[in-house]
Amino acid sequence: MRALFTTQPATGGFRPLVPFAHALAVAGHEVAFACSPSFGRQVEASGFETFPAGIDWLVAEMTKAFPDAPPPGPGRLVWVTALFRLTTARAAAPDLLKIADRWAPDVLVRAPEEFGACLAAELLGLPHAVAGALWFRSQLPYAELHNEARRAVGLPPDPDVTSPYRYLVLAAMPPAWVAPDEPAPPTTHFIGPRPFEGFSDTTEATWPGRPAGLPVVHATLGTTEVNRTPGLYEAIIDGLRDEPVTLVVGIGNQRDPADFGPQPANVRIERYVSHATLLPRCDVVLTHGGYGTIMACLNLGVPMVVLPVNADQPRNARRCADLGVARVVGPDERTPEAIRAATQAVLRDPSYRANAERIRDEITVMPGLEQAVELLERLARDKMPIIASR
Repeated sequence: MRALFTTQPATGGFRPLVPFAHALAVAGHEVAFACSPSFGRQVEASGFETFPAGIDWLVAEMTKAFPDAPPPGPGRLVWVTALFRLTTARAAAPDLLKIADRWAPDVLVRAPEEFGACLAAELLGLPHAVAGALWFRSQLPYAELHNEARRAVGLPPDPDVTSPYRYLVLAAMPPAWVAPDEPAPPTTHFIGPRPFEGFSDTTEATWPGRPAGLPVVHATLGTTEVNRTPGLYEAIIDGLRDEPVTLVVGIGNQRDPADFGPQPANVRIERYVSHATLLPRCDVVLTHGGYGTIMACLNLGVPMVVLPVNADQPRNARRCADLGVARVVGPDERTPEAIRAATQAVLRDPSYRANAERIRDEITVMPGLEQAVELLERLARDKMPIIASR
């Protein structure tokens, strides 16, 4: 079987696909990715053949490709929705058709934010799947964008917006992550989320002069423009540097640790931090609310403080609060004092860790990647929707 994966040019969108792609490769199947040319280097570094497709851009540098993009914040979600569902989808679809003509995939597997694969697969008469983290919103508000993209490539209308999830949804998250008012498509199969580890580790488990015996707090704001939100890292550091905690801050490659000036012995600032090394030692994680970090924490039963900025992060923050695994510091509350108070609350109240550990235990018994491989094999063979039993 040949599986062609597609992703938006974003680390957070690509990473959840990697375990699925690796599992298929280990099972003896051929795997390739199609993505923005500039993002191909990151995909290739994970060991996959890569084809360029669509607009050449990076989500981390969104305003370079799209100068009209609103700044990071709650108002960007509407604009990004149109970008993903229409602009990038209709640009990628013709390239995906050319790739399919050369590489002949049996199935297309897309990240939830990438919609060009849906269009191309339907034009090719191939089944398609979506894998990763999904926010199961009603699709009807997106009907106009969805059908404009379909018209652009010569497909008939899909008024109920069922085609993106018609065949198979591999939801890499525990069922508890889905809110009661979020309608999961009938083709949804829940697969235990598996954290991605693909970057070099620049943070040792210990470092010279590190104070012993303190709670470990990790702060990370992801790899997109969110990690350049003015003043946010500074507020975190100012709020916690004088607290009795060990603070490890991961800032990504867009910033320099030297920008933050000298720090006391209990503070470490790094470009990249290995979650495999650090998270098992953490007492609390401060995050912008990206799916990857949240699931990595829940895999280990680590509670959080969520500081949402844009996109699906406010929804993710609300869900974390509803599940009792995090405190939320909203966009209008991001002061050092509020961040300190939220962190102290999570450290002091054992219910946050207990709730996170409960979800960790649920993840432990979920179907694994071998189930995902079997479902994709079945989809490629039968070319029919795979309805989940509930």
